[in-house]
Amino acid sequence: MEEVVGAAWHRFITRIANRSYPAAAVQLDEITTLAGPLLRAFGGEPGLRVAAAGETRHSARRSLLQRVAASGDKTIHTALDNETLRLPETIALFPDRARNRELYLWLIALAGEVSRTGGHEGPPQQPNAATTPDLAPPPSLWARARDVARALVLKRPLEWDKADTRTHAARDAWLQLNQHAVAAVLARYPGLASRYGRLVDAHLAQRPDPTALPADEAAAERAIRSALAAPGSISQLPAATRDPHPVPLWLMPALDSPPPQPLQGETEADTADGGETKAEVRERKQARREELPDGRDGFVLPFRAESLLSWAEYVRVNRATDEGDEDAAGAAREMDTLAVARGGETSTAKVRFDLDLPAAAQDDLPLGPGIAFPEWDWKRRALVDDRVRVQPMRARDAHNTELPEPLRRAARRLRAQFSALAPQRRWLRGQQDGPELDLDALVRWQAERAAGCVQPEPGVYAAPVRAARDLACLVMADLSLSTDAHVSDTHKVVDVVRESLLLMGEALSATGDPFAFYGFSSLKRNHVRVHTIKEFDEAYDGAARGRVQALKPGYYTRMGAALRFATKVLGERPNAMRLLLLLTDGKPNDIDHYEGRFAIEDTAAAVREAHRAGLRPFCVTIDREGADYLPHLFGPHGFVVIRDPQELPQRLPQLYAQLTAG
Repeated sequence: MEEVVGAAWHRFITRIANRSYPAAAVQLDEITTLAGPLLRAFGGEPGLRVAAAGETRHSARRSLLQRVAASGDKTIHTALDNETLRLPETIALFPDRARNRELYLWLIALAGEVSRTGGHEGPPQQPNAATTPDLAPPPSLWARARDVARALVLKRPLEWDKADTRTHAARDAWLQLNQHAVAAVLARYPGLASRYGRLVDAHLAQRPDPTALPADEAAAERAIRSALAAPGSISQLPAATRDPHPVPLWLMPALDSPPPQPLQGETEADTADGGETKAEVRERKQARREELPDGRDGFVLPFRAESLLSWAEYVRVNRATDEGDEDAAGAAREMDTLAVARGGETSTAKVRFDLDLPAAAQDDLPLGPGIAFPEWDWKRRALVDDRVRVQPMRARDAHNTELPEPLRRAARRLRAQFSALAPQRRWLRGQQDGPELDLDALVRWQAERAAGCVQPEPGVYAAPVRAARDLACLVMADLSLSTDAHVSDTHKVVDVVRESLLLMGEALSATGDPFAFYGFSSLKRNHVRVHTIKEFDEAYDGAARGRVQALKPGYYTRMGAALRFATKVLGERPNAMRLLLLLTDGKPNDIDHYEGRFAIEDTAAAVREAHRAGLRPFCVTIDREGADYLPHLFGPHGFVVIRDPQELPQRLPQLYAQLTAG
């Protein structure tokens, strides 16, 4: 009975303490297709992606109901860093659904302005004709404002102490940055002024009344109200003992964290995305590594009983991994920082996370001399020479094999279809010499001769010639860890890749076009493996099919290095048209710095290099989120997303025919 009453009381008090409006909520998913293009339209850098933001604690004053319900101590800040604009997964701040949607659009416009005017690390973008330099916030504001974000992430309230010069500068930078950005957006896009005014009026009505606050908090609240109503009017935020009430109309600079890294000793199988996941935590979570409990340590000995409820640190409790946890994602959302350890058993409850983990130690031991290639450093806007090493290799355990029986029917159909693309013999008529007479030319010559028009050397013969298709194709297949994931009960991604290459080889053999097959994976910058399957001067025979069958998942996806290797090989071909096909199942990534924005920009630079070399790069992906980032890499018409991976073997030859038509 106690549990029933307690649960009912919790639902009741939580509901009446909730200040949001769930009935008018707008989900981030509803504007996903609009968010990316709109961010770029407002000046955001092309490499920025849009994702969900996580909750952070604050120490702002709460109402009595919120304190009784133990709610209202967390908020979701719209955060911008070098790689991502993180928006709330849901906005239900206002009772009007249209106003909640307007808030999403306003935050995107504000982020675009900050990104455009140099609120990121590295050299700022060059201003265009419409830029008003006097409105651009100094880049140093952004770095100082990160201190505010750091304090929020670490779950401790900012100490609004005038003697603390660092904290004082950080909070002032946060205040000035947002005022500068708001003023710049309103000056550049006057049509947004009315929308911003409606949002400010609605938000000010929800903010705490300064007359009901202590003197120090009231001064900070009045300053924020003035900054919202008249951007640029406030230069300093008065010191207070508590955090200011959250400002959902402003941005918070996110902490720049190293990319997610595998734990020490992690194996390939540990990081492969195999099996089913029961839940997914979309927002980014702070994380730290811990050693797995060895089972020999006690719980907490010695300890003081009064300190148990106040501890928030990780406790090495040996919890069984085979017990079910149906609300694992919900529990993860409630935690501010996740402790991650590697164990030898598989948990029954699987949750996908986007974690901020510290970088693992880099080994960078080369496999061999390899081939040196540069890599694009997007922060310095320059290529770093000899940054990566590509090691070409061949499978040792490959044997001559025939085409698998399940694929033979499809192969016969493709060979019949693609044989029409093979060079056909045609006749050149009106020749001086040839194996056959050109009857039309002979009759015409006889008629002209009878009319008195005599030609000394009439062309009355026909000679055969072959029409050549002057093109070459190189297929580069992604063989990263993620290809070990299942797409059906019987097939993994790597199986689909094998079948696609086998059928592609049968189709291209029928056309007579020269082609080559390669696969790639990587393990840091000196371990980029390129598997040679079939070179241009090799026949597509049982040996090539055996190398296709020997393909297996490798490591990670350093896509830029693979594309530069393919550009080098294909660029040496003399053909007029040179097609570079990339098969992949996800974003470029590796376990050193090659993650997120760095990987995206390096791949985009490699694609630009391929275009400059006269190649035609084209990406075929089974990543359902590919449309979010591939337009920046390959252009709006340089890729295709195949929703059902099992359709890839049939679709790939068809795509080749479409790309080479005409």
